[in-house]
Amino acid sequence: MRIIVHRDKCQGHARCWAHAPDVFKLDDEGYILPGDIEVAERDELLATRGARSCPERALEIDRAFDALLDRFLFNQACGGFNT
Repeated sequence: MRIIVHRDKCQGHARCWAHAPDVFKLDDEGYILPGDIEVAERDELLATRGARSCPERALEIDRAFDALLDRFLFNQACGGFNT
């Protein structure tokens, strides 16, 4: 899972950090640091809660990569990429 950071929307509420301080890194003034965040599977629940708690919608959850990876692994397990 990846979280897309829209730093220009961040207002420094730090709600994301309150849910998942190991995932969301803030600057000295409490604003999220720029750059998208790759989330380890073990942190997905807390990261999702943190992202959804943002009142400014500065954090977007991107699961497209996970879906592509799932399809790749399924095709690989089936013996190929035939569609």
